[in-house]
Amino acid sequence: MRKLPVLRKLTVLNNLTLDGVMQGPGRPDEDTRNRFDHGGWAQAYTDSVLGEYLGRGMGTAHELVLGRRTWEDFASFWPTQENNPFTDLLNTLTKHVASRTLHEPLAWANSKLLPGDAVEAVAALRGQPGPDLLCMGSGNLLRSLMAAGLVDEYTLLIHPLVLGTGRRFFTDGLPRAELELVEAITTTTGVIIAVYRPRDRAG
Repeated sequence: MRKLPVLRKLTVLNNLTLDGVMQGPGRPDEDTRNRFDHGGWAQAYTDSVLGEYLGRGMGTAHELVLGRRTWEDFASFWPTQENNPFTDLLNTLTKHVASRTLHEPLAWANSKLLPGDAVEAVAALRGQPGPDLLCMGSGNLLRSLMAAGLVDEYTLLIHPLVLGTGRRFFTDGLPRAELELVEAITTTTGVIIAVYRPRDRAG
């Protein structure tokens, strides 16, 4: 893939267990693939420190990059959530969706499909003027973006929990990557908010 200039960074924001599981942190029915029955595991660890941190981050200008499954889950959930501070924000953000099966127009407001190959499309987005890009969930898409070296920053919410099963964030087959820790915050429930950048972009 031709290397393009980077005018806006791509940040990943995901919940993880200590054993690297990223599957179904939000709700019991969020992602039950492979008979995963631990859905909603992150909810017990929410506190004001985490809420304030996420609120500040979501309040900055950005656009979302989502895989099909994560987009479908968000689109079925967020438009109906009243009295939630993130609802209006997520409804109004531009959402770039990677999918080979969805067709435009997409039902959730301000959503549009990434054209052609998703990795090449995200690389092109990074080279265009505009707000920074944020990817949440989207494991399959994310692994392709990591393999292509397109992730500029990782914000990992590492929970003091071992599940022993579930889809993991870092999987076999990804290329070696050296990361530099640029920020670390510990919440009252023991979640570590760790921000990493690839060492060649940490300056």
